[in-house]
Amino acid sequence: MKKKIVSFFNNNPGISIKTKEIARKLNITEEHEYASLKAALHQLCDEEYLERTGKRYKVKSTIDKRNIVGTLQLTFEGYGFVVPNKSKADDIFISDRNMFTAFNGDTVEVSLFAKQKGKKKNLEGQIVRIVKRKFNEIVGTLHKSNGFYLVKPDAADIHKDFYISPNDLNNAAPGQKVIVGDIAWTNPKHNPEGKIVEILGKRGNLDTELLSIAKEFNLPFRFTEKVLSEVENITAGIDEKETGKRADFRGEVVLTIDPEDAKDFDDALSIETLENGNFKVGIHIADVSHYVKPNSYTDNEAEKRGNSVYCVGSVIPMLPERLSNNICSLVPFEDRLTYSVIAELTARGKLVDYQIKKSIINSKRRFTYDEVQEIIETGEGDFKDEVLLLNKLAGTLRKKRLKEGSINFFSQEIKFVLNEEGEPVHIIKKETKESNNLVEEFMLLANKIVALHIGFPKAQNEVKPFLYRVHDLPDKEKIAEFCRFVKSLGYNISSNDVLKPTKLNKLMETIRGKEEETVINDLAIRTMAKAVYSPDNIGHYGLGFKHYTHFTSPIRRYSDLLVHRMLYSYIEEKGRRTYSQNDLEKICEHLSFCERNSVEAERLSLKLKKIEYLQKHLGEEFSAIITGVTNFGLFVEITEFLAEGLVHIRDMEGDFYVYDEKKYSLIGKRNRKNYRLGDKVNVKLIRVDYERAEIDFLIVD
Repeated sequence: MKKKIVSFFNNNPGISIKTKEIARKLNITEEHEYASLKAALHQLCDEEYLERTGKRYKVKSTIDKRNIVGTLQLTFEGYGFVVPNKSKADDIFISDRNMFTAFNGDTVEVSLFAKQKGKKKNLEGQIVRIVKRKFNEIVGTLHKSNGFYLVKPDAADIHKDFYISPNDLNNAAPGQKVIVGDIAWTNPKHNPEGKIVEILGKRGNLDTELLSIAKEFNLPFRFTEKVLSEVENITAGIDEKETGKRADFRGEVVLTIDPEDAKDFDDALSIETLENGNFKVGIHIADVSHYVKPNSYTDNEAEKRGNSVYCVGSVIPMLPERLSNNICSLVPFEDRLTYSVIAELTARGKLVDYQIKKSIINSKRRFTYDEVQEIIETGEGDFKDEVLLLNKLAGTLRKKRLKEGSINFFSQEIKFVLNEEGEPVHIIKKETKESNNLVEEFMLLANKIVALHIGFPKAQNEVKPFLYRVHDLPDKEKIAEFCRFVKSLGYNISSNDVLKPTKLNKLMETIRGKEEETVINDLAIRTMAKAVYSPDNIGHYGLGFKHYTHFTSPIRRYSDLLVHRMLYSYIEEKGRRTYSQNDLEKICEHLSFCERNSVEAERLSLKLKKIEYLQKHLGEEFSAIITGVTNFGLFVEITEFLAEGLVHIRDMEGDFYVYDEKKYSLIGKRNRKNYRLGDKVNVKLIRVDYERAEIDFLIVD
């Protein structure tokens, strides 16, 4: 009983609770159990673990003022550092034997060791108490070994398997993905313990993997009944009064261009040649703000989610399907409410004038990227005149953008072909074509115009609070490191050159098609800062824009929905402010976190599917490129599938290899064989660990 109580309070730090509430939480219904609970609570108070105030119990604060509280960050090698909550304090080294029962990310109390006289060294200590667990539940796969049930966590930074009593299996079977709760770990010599609180399903199943990833990254998965009921009551039809308030584009040729498997169409394009020879381009975006009202259940849920998360073969949407795939989606031959940016452009891509207005459209054709590409290449197909004109103007805009300071990086992506069971049967490299660039250029243009309208308005009024998409200059140390590596390959580039996008673009053109192209491109991207949301406009370095925001995807990004609302209030409601600067700071921080979190979830989804595919190819050889060099081995990426794994230094036979940090290499002591970042190698797949999401290779000559 004491163990149950301690586990409960460890999983609910800071809670103050009555005996009856504890009993309900622990599912205690029998009279003798309730008596045992009361006795255990009294005993824990005597032991000074708990303290009682009135009828409520809580954990007694026992932090020694001489000790330090901070967050544990574990390393790959097993030791870690505690980062103190007081930011100015130094990090504290914790060896693996002094971890106590802490997991990576836990808030812990550290007792410092006395410094040895005459020695300058980092602070070192031992963890003496867990103040707060990073997680209350973990996701993993149930195994049975030597009669014991263990759950191996999915998260690689959880370094222990969890023991599950046969009484706590909750009907789970070995091989199933499960969620473990009621976590207790009091003795570092033993495994942590827990109960299976939910069975996710068979490993590898699409629904199971989606649930598993959602749990691991704390992504809201199911919509509440309140949200679904609210959405169900939204009228799908369009009122005539609403139609009369809007610019009507239903008589014009409006087209959507999306991936083949897309279900939510949130942008459409139209183009018209004017008498003066200029072009009027309509960028029409789904008007989600008309249906999702501020502080509604749906709005609050969308804000919490921040964005849709696209995993392999499935999606965790920001909005319920009735909105995202139906009412708001710009499906063909149906009237749809939109928010449009109408831009007048010269043949050279110069923006002459623009309008931003609520509108209504009726899409005349739903194109896939491949269908548009065929029209571009053959000159034949539905609405070929509009498609070809849009493509020609997009090409002009792209050249102009790159000339004026946008950086021309490329990103390699893959697509899985899945069977009916959701198993990967093929991996195909995606190719960016003109049809992709066509859509991208007009979305960039609309986002830029909207940001310009608020950040640099035609009427020189006070600049209003707004949400911007910003991208800062790269870190100086990262630039220096990038230049050092590029120079080691024989290319002359300085730190000042990297800060000049035109010169960086020239380097990217020089390496195009060469062996080192991929690794230089990827390293350049890693050198850059991360784009984030901010109410403070510092510009977008990567795009070369002084003003930029997100306006074009309100079905899948909450930032765009907010921008729609702010635009309307500023333009149509005499400048009424919907959000203060302080509101926007908090929202931007939250949305930037949601974006980072979803990117990591999407990467894990891709990695798991690659691993699932490669499990059937153990022992096979592949062409690869070295993408990372460390003192414990080489990271390599299969060229065909973009699957990354590790060549452990212990598996590099025939010589003793030494890590040369300055040369980005592992060098053989005897034969001087050099494995350098960016080198092409042939590798054999020797191990795949699905639970740990790890792939190991062996270099073959």
